Amino acid sequence: MTPSHAKPPAHHRHHADPAGYVAAVARASQARGLRLTPLRREVLELIAAAGRPVKAYDLLERLREHHDNAAPPTVYRALDFLLEHGFIHKLESINAYVACHHPEQAHQVPFLICDRCASAEEVCDARVAELIEAQAEALGFRPLAQTLEVHGLCKRCR
Repeated sequence: MTPSHAKPPAHHRHHADPAGYVAAVARASQARGLRLTPLRREVLELIAAAGRPVKAYDLLERLREHHDNAAPPTVYRALDFLLEHGFIHKLESINAYVACHHPEQAHQVPFLICDRCASAEEVCDARVAELIEAQAEALGFRPLAQTLEVHGLCKRCR
């Protein structure tokens, strides 16, 4: 478990620096020997520029502005790659995607999702994941994935 002197939880708004985020993903891809194709990069740039969770079909619409022949499988293959390597997160409850605040490291994080403005904040606090893992282990359960999404109203919308 986390020691009592652990840092307080960090909250991150996504996409404060979309270009920096895309560059970090490009560096991480190169370091891991992954191929960040032009299309994957373009999908990543669209997610980063959105500034909030974005749905796959919204990404498809934006891609079609430059690629007339873009089809759903094209977007989903790019999203699958980005998800598999931890560069983006999928918000299951709203079926949308956001950039990962720490694309260089795989991690599970909870999200705070505003039901009014659709913003999503990544809560970077390892204690949450550790607590869930500890409880699962105590019950003899082997978790394969974690999804924790808390819905409510953000500070701006309250």
